[in-house]
Amino acid sequence: MQQFYGNGQQQQPMNQMMQTGFTGQMNHGAHEILDTHQVLSGFTGAFNEYLMCEQHIKDPELMDILQRQRQFMTNEYNILVESFKTGQEPSQKTSTYLMDQSNEVKYGLSPSQPTKPNQELSQIGDKCTSGIMMSCMKSLASCMTMAAAECTNPVVRRVLADSIPNHIEMAYELFLYQNKKGYYQVPQFSQQDMQQMLNSFAPAPEMPNQMKPPLQ
Repeated sequence: MQQFYGNGQQQQPMNQMMQTGFTGQMNHGAHEILDTHQVLSGFTGAFNEYLMCEQHIKDPELMDILQRQRQFMTNEYNILVESFKTGQEPSQKTSTYLMDQSNEVKYGLSPSQPTKPNQELSQIGDKCTSGIMMSCMKSLASCMTMAAAECTNPVVRRVLADSIPNHIEMAYELFLYQNKKGYYQVPQFSQQDMQQMLNSFAPAPEMPNQMKPPLQ
């Protein structure tokens, strides 16, 4: 999706890499190693949870979402594993996830039964499984953001950074599905309260000309 070496930066010659320690597998900081391990563990956890959810899904639409997301995550996972192990640009580029839901959101609350923990496996259905899936994607997006902010390896950082919007998109796709089915209701403020909240902030004043940063 994007070049892995930004700002015109090129890969260094091998002899220079050996001198500076920029040697692929060794081009990782300890913090990055731990954070990326956490991301990859999050991936494997998401795969396991999707596998368990698959047994309880009844809606073909939700099953389609699960299968498309799992296939996309498999490619993401393999790209991250490759770049993490080698420290070099992976054999395939990251791609963009395209959800299959309308952006329309239903607003307002409808009468419904209070939610409580399930006591039997037979009670687990599409509402529960879609919620589990959404939690997985939100967790991975958050974990990737933390890891990407402190990566020393530019390839791994780019792979993680490119993956964050995809998991936000997958979580949003599941939110839209839940909202459409009435599982995730969206309340609103009154018109008066909404206007007061929307008008709570004003634009910042322009900086004086002598303080403006130079145009790039």
